[in-house]
Amino acid sequence: MSARLDRNWPRASEWLAKSQPGGLTVIGAPVCRGSITPGHCDQAPAAIRAALIRFSTYDIDNETDLLEVAVRDLGDLPVSEMSPEQMFAPVRDAIANAPRPVVLLGGDNSITRPGVHAMGGLAHTGLITIDAHFDLRDLDGGLTNGNPVRALLRDGLPGPNVVQIGIQSFANSGAYARIAREAGITVISCKQTHEIGLEESLRSAFAKLAAMERIYVDLDLDVMDRGFAPATPGSRPGGVTPWELRMAARMCGLHPKVQAMDVVEMDPSRDVADVTAFTAAACLLEFAAGFARRKQ
Repeated sequence: MSARLDRNWPRASEWLAKSQPGGLTVIGAPVCRGSITPGHCDQAPAAIRAALIRFSTYDIDNETDLLEVAVRDLGDLPVSEMSPEQMFAPVRDAIANAPRPVVLLGGDNSITRPGVHAMGGLAHTGLITIDAHFDLRDLDGGLTNGNPVRALLRDGLPGPNVVQIGIQSFANSGAYARIAREAGITVISCKQTHEIGLEESLRSAFAKLAAMERIYVDLDLDVMDRGFAPATPGSRPGGVTPWELRMAARMCGLHPKVQAMDVVEMDPSRDVADVTAFTAAACLLEFAAGFARRKQ
């Protein structure tokens, strides 16, 4: 039975379906062939869009309505059957040619590499990862969702241009921690994130990257506590809460240098009561709410 419609309660799904140019751009990148853990991350963009029907468009904190924010949904890129190597150019080009800011709905974390390249020159691009993992695995076996940051370092992204927030103990290795340290990456562990708060951690990241011309944000849903993110294969106990992640997404939408944010690593086939999909959808809305304030 479908939900009863109320003309005084517009749904976020209606907002996204309006597809008005001149504001925020949404692109689906249903990539999953690079996933270390087999699954169905390719189903995530559709699941996130479907979850929007359960949200309204009204932001009570700022007394604004997203119906007043132009958004254009470009749909899903035809990349679900492509390897990370094959999908690089289509994803990069789609983002590079889209009006910014862009929210990229993954798909697995391998889409972060083409997303960063789409921003322009790597030397002046900052990368913030909100993630339980370094994503610095070896490249010997090819590109995966476990090594986009390692690949970007190889491509020429300077390590000091990278800030990683939420890195979990017992979800990474000492070898990759050394690579991060030697590259000059700023790492804010999950423990440190809890001590100072995710919002303050993100403020610190923005301050660190103040000299950058543009910033790309990788929002990996597995940074959340596993109880809140059953659809993320890489989540662990002790991660951040959905509330914290929503506020981080809002901050990213508000920041003038954030040109793109991806939302990755959700496998809807593993979800419970759509809890992970709801958080992913809420992060899209929070980014849009932040963007609405950016334009004021």
